[in-house]
Amino acid sequence: MQRMDCYYINRGTCAIIPIDKDVSEVIELDCTYTVNKSSKDIIDESCKYYGCSYHGRLEGTKRVLNMNYKLPIMVEDYNNLIFFPTSSPRFGECIWISLNNIKNYEKINSCSKLIFTSDVELRLEMSYYSLENQIFRATMLDSMLRKRRNS
Repeated sequence: MQRMDCYYINRGTCAIIPIDKDVSEVIELDCTYTVNKSSKDIIDESCKYYGCSYHGRLEGTKRVLNMNYKLPIMVEDYNNLIFFPTSSPRFGECIWISLNNIKNYEKINSCSKLIFTSDVELRLEMSYYSLENQIFRATMLDSMLRKRRNS
């Protein structure tokens, strides 16, 4: 596993998992990295890299979805990079998941399992219902933004 000080989300990014306060594991379609940043910092710096702040993206999502908590965000428009949190981003244990790289998801007892398009699997300590709700919110954001772009 390669260790990095800086990382920007791209089309191959599947998940950003906090390991410690300022260390995250980033799963891509074909490799995994350890990044010396919190998952929220990776999200924020990636939003800024693509021309907007996390807070700007969050405010946009609030307006589009008319919701206020555990919101997905469009990190980058051109490649449609939408990520959603597994818990409140205010908490350190929040994992960020790429909507575009999900192949399937399953219920495993009281937990869930994500299968990415590269067949990499990620077990989540969240209920199937919560995962499905977050995927629904992210899909709704995607749909609404596509409609606005095409009208």
